[in-house]
Amino acid sequence: MNSEISEDISIESQALLLKIARASIESHLKKQKPPKFEITDKNLLPKRGAFVTLHKHGQLRGCIGYVLPYKPLHQTVAEMAVAAATEDPRFPRVTLNEMDEIDIEISALSTLKKIASVEEIEVGTHGLYMKRGGFSGLLLPQVATEYGWNRNEFLEHTCQKAGLPKDAWKNSGTEIAVFSAQVFGEKEVNR
Repeated sequence: MNSEISEDISIESQALLLKIARASIESHLKKQKPPKFEITDKNLLPKRGAFVTLHKHGQLRGCIGYVLPYKPLHQTVAEMAVAAATEDPRFPRVTLNEMDEIDIEISALSTLKKIASVEEIEVGTHGLYMKRGGFSGLLLPQVATEYGWNRNEFLEHTCQKAGLPKDAWKNSGTEIAVFSAQVFGEKEVNR
């Protein structure tokens, strides 16, 4: 984990990030300029990876993010919220009429840490990033918990997400990295 970034994003800053995500989606759908927000929490300023997940009536409606720290966290959230709503190839674009039914969840990621042994993976704490050749895939920490997977199942599903055979994690040419995430959503944080 990156010691320069505290993973503890305050409730107030969680609420702000969720507001940024929702406002970014809505302004994009209305073809308006994105809103400006004053960022005072120093934990929202460092470059940090994040995923934005959209649910509609408890069902996945979009999820996109950056695993690597390309931009400040608040900018990553704004951009990934719009991408989750409009660019996830698994779903049609979210419409403005749907926004009242959409719940937003943010996963603010730690930095990736390559592991030497799969024994280092803590299911429920770690997300997985797998890469071999031109193939890569990622599953967030909460996915294994939601599906009740054990370590091997989590590894197999991450391989499949990467477009690799499910046992590719056993191959020495497959790079495996773990990360943690602070996950929060509109259901838990007041809008």
